[in-house]
Amino acid sequence: MGERIGVPAAAIMTSEFTSAARLMARVLGADDYGFVVIDHPIASASVEQLRDRAEGAADDCVRLLTQ
Repeated sequence: MGERIGVPAAAIMTSEFTSAARLMARVLGADDYGFVVIDHPIASASVEQLRDRAEGAADDCVRLLTQ
């Protein structure tokens, strides 16, 4: 949570970890913390799949950071 020290940040995680991310945000007092979700898994994804996910995540990060 870079925002706490004045650095804009966007967290990115796979769909498998969204529940854990929401819980962590709640524990840290940031219930409404937004994050970007990409498809899981990434370890076995092809280069093309990773590229597609990264491009989508980049667009989502821009939206998250500029809202």
